[in-house]
Amino acid sequence: MQDTPFDHTHEDNPQENTPKTDSPKSDGFPGAPTDFLQHLREMLGSLGEVPFANIHQTAAEQRSQEERQAKQPNPLELIRQFSLKPREIRDYLDRYVISQTEAKKVLATAVCDHYNHVRRALEDENVLRRDYAKSNVLMIGPTGVGKTYLMRCIARLIGVPFVKADATKFSETGYVGYDVEDIVRDLVKVADGNAELAQFGIVYIDEIDKIASRAGEGQKDVSGRGVQVNLLKLLEESDVRLVAQNDMMGQMQAMMSMQRGANQPMVINTKFILFIVSGAFDKLDRIIKRRVSSSLIGFSGAPAEATTTEEALPPTTPDSELLRHVQTGDLVNYGFEPEFVGRFPVRVVLDHLGVPELEKILTTAENGIWEQYVETMAGYDIDLTAEPAALANIAEAAAREKTGARGLLTVLERIFRDYKFELPGTGIKALHLTAEMIRQPAAALQKLLDEYADSANQLAHAEVDAFAERFRQQSGFALRFTPKATSRLVKQAFAAGKTVRGYCEEQFKDFEYGLKLIHRDNPQEPFEMDEEQVVSPQATLTQWIKDSFPQA
Repeated sequence: MQDTPFDHTHEDNPQENTPKTDSPKSDGFPGAPTDFLQHLREMLGSLGEVPFANIHQTAAEQRSQEERQAKQPNPLELIRQFSLKPREIRDYLDRYVISQTEAKKVLATAVCDHYNHVRRALEDENVLRRDYAKSNVLMIGPTGVGKTYLMRCIARLIGVPFVKADATKFSETGYVGYDVEDIVRDLVKVADGNAELAQFGIVYIDEIDKIASRAGEGQKDVSGRGVQVNLLKLLEESDVRLVAQNDMMGQMQAMMSMQRGANQPMVINTKFILFIVSGAFDKLDRIIKRRVSSSLIGFSGAPAEATTTEEALPPTTPDSELLRHVQTGDLVNYGFEPEFVGRFPVRVVLDHLGVPELEKILTTAENGIWEQYVETMAGYDIDLTAEPAALANIAEAAAREKTGARGLLTVLERIFRDYKFELPGTGIKALHLTAEMIRQPAAALQKLLDEYADSANQLAHAEVDAFAERFRQQSGFALRFTPKATSRLVKQAFAAGKTVRGYCEEQFKDFEYGLKLIHRDNPQEPFEMDEEQVVSPQATLTQWIKDSFPQA
């Protein structure tokens, strides 16, 4: 018999008695490297970490994976071939975002400046080594005017990873919460783990005005100045570890990748990540107005030397016009650190959306809100159209909401809520929205339902037959209804305020089990019900069961 490495009969040669390094121990935590990896693989696999459950790939599987990756286009080629002009980006944005002419111009120019430099840096190492001051952008504007949508469209056009986060979820290092470096790691996730591509992505942070310092209120400001300081190192150039120190699973994944020989970077540099921040900056206009007003106070009443004629604004100047004259000092007074504000050399103010702009969003914007509702109704086989007067009324109602384009969603949802609930299943194939339906949606809906009552009744009768067919497929028993029984079921469903399908499933929920009892001792096919029997299906089933058992 061949001796095994653990055969203790070979006591004269201790080396032969020594277990092999790739053999598992009989107890305790595995000590050899391969055993340790196997243990981790099993542990992480049990936790649902699929990437770790398949760490032992065969050579063929690895080659297949490498071939698939090789066939995929290199996303960096889009950046290396970047050739867009500011006007071209502006024209693209015009298709999706209404108004905001100045914002489109500023953003298009800033993006082109940035990615032209990135392209040249990828081509020339001398450019890559130079110091680079990024054109990070600060957007100021009320909610619902298209700040986020503008950046999503730009990122989609260029083909770079895009991540959006709200500044309110960040916390200062050392406190429980979302660390600022996590947003860079999220950029890598969006890039499907491609850290090289992620370092040329776009990070968009909304509600940046919410982290204005509040330390003057006499308490520790963990979400204001501290977050600003932490963001400073990311805004220009910093190395961010791809795995956070407190991310145990991520640390294990990185270790497993190293053991597999995967050549993955451990850090991502933020030098070429473009940062865009935005906020509503409530009451910032008051700070600007106070500055402009104070500059006009003097012995002669003449403007101060540093104040331009453009800044000497009348008291009736709209808020958006005041915001256009924002200066660094105004933002510092608002609660931002000078160093933080200085990292955003490009600043743009977005306009409020009035009725004309909101109406254009409904009628001309590609993939707009109205198109979404047309597609929603098409999902119910209903063709939705509208007269111009109806869309104008919707825009007027949305303007009163004072939430920008989001007001359109609010108004449309209020109008169509009952239509989407009531119309499917009635046979209505077309819905033409009129101004009268906007003013009195409930009355218009009821009138429409009355017009299609006969069609809805026919569909309801067909739904009884559909229920019987589903019951046969699920239970194996044929349950048939006479024409009068079908009409009775429809009337009962309507009286109960339920759909025919829901009503039948509720009334006949015990029939599968009951018919099995009957069929076991007294085979009977099919089971037919008349008008009187469907009035109380449960009582009918009980009587059928009694009749199926032989009398004593």
